Order: sequence, then structure tokens, then C-alpha cells
Amino acid sequence: MANVTIDGKDYNLDDLSEKAKEQLASLQFVQNELQKLEAQKNVLRTASAAYSMALKNELNS
Repeated sequence: MANVTIDGKDYNLDDLSEKAKEQLASLQFVQNELQKLEAQKNVLRTASAAYSMALKNELNS
């Protein structure tokens, strides 16, 4: 029996309605996409900082 915790309350996945299961799947998908976007944002910030530093070094030489 798999459980999911929502707002501090445990729910048995087998007991959820099909509509609730669909909503849960959509919620999980969106949360995963947000995590991917956060990771991508961090990569882009790092790249931006590196390009900025490289530009400053080039302008100062």
C-alpha cells in the first residue's frame, strides 16, 4: 500500500478516486517541471556570471 501525504495528512493511493489520482499525477508533473526549471535557472545564472567575468577580463586587457 502506497501512501501520499498532503497537508500533513496521509492518504492511501488505492483509496483515491480516479479524479484525485489524475490531479495528483498532474501536481507531481508540475512539481517536477518546477524543479527542472530551478536547476536550469541555476545553470544559467552560473553561465551568466562566467560570461560577465570573461567580458570584464577582456575589457580590462
